[in-house]
Amino acid sequence: MRLAELSERSGVSTATIKYYLREGLLAPGRQVNATTAEYDEEHLRRLRLVRAMIQVGRLPVATVREVLEHVDDDSLGRTIRLGAALWALPQVPEPDEDDEYVQAARREADGLLEVLGWTNAQMLTTISPSYRSLVVAIAAFRRLGYDWDAQRLVFYAMLMHEAARYDLDFVEAQPSEAEKAESAVISAVLVEPMLQALHRLAQEEESARRYGFE
Repeated sequence: MRLAELSERSGVSTATIKYYLREGLLAPGRQVNATTAEYDEEHLRRLRLVRAMIQVGRLPVATVREVLEHVDDDSLGRTIRLGAALWALPQVPEPDEDDEYVQAARREADGLLEVLGWTNAQMLTTISPSYRSLVVAIAAFRRLGYDWDAQRLVFYAMLMHEAARYDLDFVEAQPSEAEKAESAVISAVLVEPMLQALHRLAQEEESARRYGFE
């Protein structure tokens, strides 16, 4: 398809597509002549992914480029490839290790992983941005006076483990390694907002059941 058709089918303006091409978010089309290129279904799929990451995930272009570089790196094994793509997404800053709340939160996070038997997560605590996010969140709770500990978090962790199984079932159903990596990114960018929305809807529903609308 030509650029105009790619624009029509994707709903993305030709100017924006040209910008994505310049920024390396979209592979160049097959050059037909000096001024014309042709694009295929792979371009359309990648364009839709880029738009979802930018519009729904609100990721900056530089982050999208970094994530896609990992997605397209077929020299990596599947676990490393998926992890590298996900870790390139925006993460919380490094916590202050001298902060007593952070220290307590780290002990609770480590205790949680021990109780769950998540040995792979335990091995990655020094480099995992997901582990860091958990520590930062627990520390914030404790700083506010709420004693969220490993015991309280076990239930949530088990629910998330079930969600992760569904995520990976979705990933494994994709036909190519690149599409598997793409679908993992889609899960991180799109499923997480849906889970957050479902959590809030569930809270609203449970609140109304317990307390009514008065």
